[in-house]
Amino acid sequence: MNHAINIPGVIAHHELAQTAASIAALQLPSGMIPWNTGGHCDPWNHVETAMALDTLGMHHEARRAYEWLADVQRSDGSWHNYYHSDGSVKESKLDTNVCAYMAAGLWHHWLCTGDKKTLNALWPAAKAALQWVLSMRRSDGTILWAKEVDESPWDYALLTGSCSIRHSLRCGAMVAALVDDHADVYLRAADTIDDVVRTNLSAFEPKERFAMDWYYPILTGAKESTQAKDRLAMLYDTFVMEGLGVRCVSDEPWVTAAETAECSLSYAAIGDLDTAKKLLQWTHPHRTADGSYLTGIVHPQLISFPENECTAYTGAAVILAADAIVGTSPGARLFMHDCFSD
Repeated sequence: MNHAINIPGVIAHHELAQTAASIAALQLPSGMIPWNTGGHCDPWNHVETAMALDTLGMHHEARRAYEWLADVQRSDGSWHNYYHSDGSVKESKLDTNVCAYMAAGLWHHWLCTGDKKTLNALWPAAKAALQWVLSMRRSDGTILWAKEVDESPWDYALLTGSCSIRHSLRCGAMVAALVDDHADVYLRAADTIDDVVRTNLSAFEPKERFAMDWYYPILTGAKESTQAKDRLAMLYDTFVMEGLGVRCVSDEPWVTAAETAECSLSYAAIGDLDTAKKLLQWTHPHRTADGSYLTGIVHPQLISFPENECTAYTGAAVILAADAIVGTSPGARLFMHDCFSD
């Protein structure tokens, strides 16, 4: 049974259902969910949209989305960075964070559905992806960002990507345990990444101007407790435009609804629901008549950027943040810092 997700004064269940419907309307017969009509698809945001569909009870559509990933997976376990709507490759680069995220989506699908048949059917694809990701480890346990096909990888790791990967590894461990596979390899790898994130941020390529590097260690649970609260407080004024939302980058007045919703998720993860609700409410100016969300707005001109672009992943982030705040769906625990405790 699906229960209503309502946050009075912020967003109502019927609005979230409309947003989910706008995402489902983009899904192609193959199962792919592009960013928008005729647009491209990347596997990470594709998984995020599938999570949003599961959150609103659209489990068939979510399963089709994961099946598409399994159908187009490369023989080495990876996926290309971008695919055209016709299924052809738009950008061939192989990104470790992009490839790891199916494991997080699969565990979320299990939490929402309890569908063991789908879990068993799709775990081989998620497992192959995680094994490819782990093949890109450096000696310190962090994960190299990406590589071009048949070439050497870039020689550095990214903080946001590594934090998301540690989250995917822990989700993969939960799935592995459910299907009687070996979970310990993923847990050890995640523990190593956590240790580096908590003690040596200089191990990562500097990307301080990007909001995601600010809040992703908290969103994914790599930083917890006092460390998490201190990091959010330290850079709040750098990235948050009060009453408007979160800047994508610190040096531009470009507020994106996805970053604002993900930051809301981060505050929900540490239990600061008042700030989480406030941030989520600030995404409302991005909302359009059909329930989809403009990617970004430039202030004070109030110009949408990219111009008139609405993206499925942006609406998905809003849905996931709302669910995390009220804890309605079984998948709401995905971003809570105690989500792997049992």
